[in-house]
Amino acid sequence: MSVELGSKAPDFTMSTDGNGSVTLSKLKGKKVVLYFYPKDDTSGCTAEACGFRDSFPDYSGAGAVVIGISKDSVASHDKFKKKHNLPFILASDAGSDVCEKYGTWVEKSMYGRKYMGIERCTFLLDGEGVVRGVWHKVKVPGHVAEVLKAALAL
Repeated sequence: MSVELGSKAPDFTMSTDGNGSVTLSKLKGKKVVLYFYPKDDTSGCTAEACGFRDSFPDYSGAGAVVIGISKDSVASHDKFKKKHNLPFILASDAGSDVCEKYGTWVEKSMYGRKYMGIERCTFLLDGEGVVRGVWHKVKVPGHVAEVLKAALAL
């Protein structure tokens, strides 16, 4: 399953850092950036998270909520968030249910070995929860700025 441009984003409730939770439908009226990433505290994921951190005031100014999603535990998210001073929500999709709904749980290949993992992917939702931007197989350099430009245009 995959989420397409112009479709309604699947709702979810997930545990977050700080023993909280986030429900997508409760963010109605706000733009939402959902960025799916493979693993806390790895080089590409840290670069992406720090990019969103550094641009966070601009996202807030655009009226956008940023949510990072991976299969990592809440405890792992807490450490990652504290280590890199991340000001946005990190949600734990331990069972990969949300990743499957959004089509980011995919077969990957490394050194000839195939395995299931999260494709680095970002979705931009408008205040009604409609998908207005989709970035698959994200390359980190320049990505945060590109998503911000789209959020500002909404």
